[in-house]
Amino acid sequence: MLGFLSATPALRMAPPVMQIQSAPLGFTPVDTAEFSGGVVPTRAPIELDTSVLVQGGSLRTWSYRSPSVEQVQIVLSTEGRPLDADIELWHGPDNTPCKMRIYVENGQLRPFSAVIETPRGPNTVAIRNIGQIEFPLAANVVADDVDSPSPDCASSSMTIQGGALRTYPFDPSVDSVQVLLKTDGRPLNSRIELLQGPNNNKQVIELYTEDGCDRPFFCILETPGSGNVIRVVNTAPVEFPMTAAVVPHSINQELASNDVVLGGDLIW
Repeated sequence: MLGFLSATPALRMAPPVMQIQSAPLGFTPVDTAEFSGGVVPTRAPIELDTSVLVQGGSLRTWSYRSPSVEQVQIVLSTEGRPLDADIELWHGPDNTPCKMRIYVENGQLRPFSAVIETPRGPNTVAIRNIGQIEFPLAANVVADDVDSPSPDCASSSMTIQGGALRTYPFDPSVDSVQVLLKTDGRPLNSRIELLQGPNNNKQVIELYTEDGCDRPFFCILETPGSGNVIRVVNTAPVEFPMTAAVVPHSINQELASNDVVLGGDLIW
């Protein structure tokens, strides 16, 4: 009996809780701030993301009441899924001086970026995701720091008569392209297509502007891979010519011009 009583405390010693609470050898709590894995990096400062998630079938608006805001830049992207959206500029009740329809096959590889004119405020930019609910998009509208055409783009415009089209092929080393469309004050109706292969549309923009001089259209198209061709179509009647300038925006000097990529897309 005495042997049994002396053995009983030994069975109840060192419970598992005490082993868990004890710190391992060499553990220092302050070192967790320098740990490069786990959840610690999420506490580090990150860049502010001002994009707004627009679900499929929903509408978001950005209003600018100040007349000093004369330009806004719109950037749309996805996580690699297709992008299908309508963009409208509202200026007063029942007045839509600019509207466009955008389709992008891959919104991560080729995000949409365009600058529209917003003179004589107040103005409202409305973005509607007309895709399915499974295809959300990220929208960002800024007015403080917008892109502008380069001097080469502003001086290389060519006239496209109503009903006519022009094509602009680009070398594989060209990563992005500037597109500037305007008129002499008449309405602007056009269709911009980014093709990669025969009749293979990677990006399509259908544009309407009530005054192509007061509200010209400027955008930057991403053109990764080889075989990229920009096709600009003047969908207006023959009485409404327009001028178009399509020039390279960024060039990758390290990419050889003789690379052949099956399928058209080049992803490193």
